[in-house]
Amino acid sequence: MILKVYEENPSHRNLKTAADILRKGGVVIYPTDTVYAMGCSLQHIKTVDRIAQIKGIKKDKTEFSLIINSLSMLSEFCKPIDNHLFRLMKKNLPGPFTFILNANNKVPKLFQSKKKTIGLRVPDNNITIALVEELGQPLLTTSIYDKKEPQEYNTDPEIIFENYASQIDALIDGGFGGNIPSTVIDCTSGDIEIIRQGKGNLIE
Repeated sequence: MILKVYEENPSHRNLKTAADILRKGGVVIYPTDTVYAMGCSLQHIKTVDRIAQIKGIKKDKTEFSLIINSLSMLSEFCKPIDNHLFRLMKKNLPGPFTFILNANNKVPKLFQSKKKTIGLRVPDNNITIALVEELGQPLLTTSIYDKKEPQEYNTDPEIIFENYASQIDALIDGGFGGNIPSTVIDCTSGDIEIIRQGKGNLIE
């Protein structure tokens, strides 16, 4: 199923359809401010196994992050952060960044693992944010980006759907996506370390 959604005026009906699929444990591919991503609802954590299988890697090797729509959600998933880091995140989000933070005790239970860190994103994309709001909770997400594939395999929603149609439940077509992933910033040691330079240029 392809659900067409325009970023300038996201369709409530199609976003509701996508959110309903996620609530039932489905897998949805959607646009972000960087590359297209694949995700599921936190209420159906077993769907993580399905996504890992789709990507052809073990669950503990899949780089999952949470997409949230507000920094007010931080305390639900990570340990307290200092004012400097909070100001840094507030200055750069929404934006093409993934911040790696120390996870609180809730996260290992969510992931059914010994996970001690969590990646958090607030994309600068109206479709993604509207989907999170419609769902009423963060999205568990992982990029479909593969630098070994031709660009159109990562950016053209019709080709993406052709490649994944038999494995997913829906794709939100938000137009052509990007081909540069987010900038990943590790904040777990107390220092700010860019471990992958992507689309975003950090403003300090």
